Amino acid sequence: MDKLELETLTEQVAMLARTAGSFIREEGKNFSLEKVEQKGFNDLVSYVDKGAEKIIVNGLAELLPQAGFITEEGTRSDDSQELTWIVDPLDGTTNFVHGIPMYAVSIALARGTEILSGVVYEINLDECFAASVGAAATCNGKPIRVSSPDKLADSLVATGFPYDDGGKSDRYLNLLAHFLKNTHGLRRLGSAAVDLCYVACGRVEGYLEYNLQSYDVAAGTLIVKQAGGRVTDFGGGENYLFGAEILASNGKVHQGLLEAITDHFEL
Repeated sequence: MDKLELETLTEQVAMLARTAGSFIREEGKNFSLEKVEQKGFNDLVSYVDKGAEKIIVNGLAELLPQAGFITEEGTRSDDSQELTWIVDPLDGTTNFVHGIPMYAVSIALARGTEILSGVVYEINLDECFAASVGAAATCNGKPIRVSSPDKLADSLVATGFPYDDGGKSDRYLNLLAHFLKNTHGLRRLGSAAVDLCYVACGRVEGYLEYNLQSYDVAAGTLIVKQAGGRVTDFGGGENYLFGAEILASNGKVHQGLLEAITDHFEL
């Protein structure tokens, strides 16, 4: 698939993300907590997540019939396909069910661990972030870039908290306390996909979180990279898509973030 084909496909995916987003927006007008299911402690799902996933999967299957799927709500295929769609139909479900306006549709196309195309549609602000390999990252069609600060002291950092902390919460809180004292502050938006896009468009300088899934971050990682940023795991390596931990930044403060993780979180 060449650069032009990827750009065209990404535009089509962006339109599909907006369609799913419109469904979510309309359902949100009359949504109530009584319609929520629990997959696990604080891990929420509703008919809206499932309905949005059906819209997305059906649309993607028409766009690229040969590709498989990894999705949050269970649409999975075998591993024989060269290409795989990685989909979170509603990233930020907890925000959605509580009426907090920060949630998104996230769709990525992967070849193995390489992301070829990524789209994140933040529904409430009507912002559609997109990128494909070889092309600039955009928001609503306009190019975006990461921010310029090169010191943690001048940076705003976003983060999130996992449903299952794996016994790491004390160390993680220690790390976050360090950031509170040594940056412009911390933000917890409630959507990993949006966090990554906010790094890409320069609203925050860094974002870190652990115990994530591939569908939380797949699209956003490419958008950050194509906007000039850097994405790694907590050790500075490349195992961030399926490795359950991610660090994204404008690139300039990345080393400082890695050093803080080593000093205050990693054993």
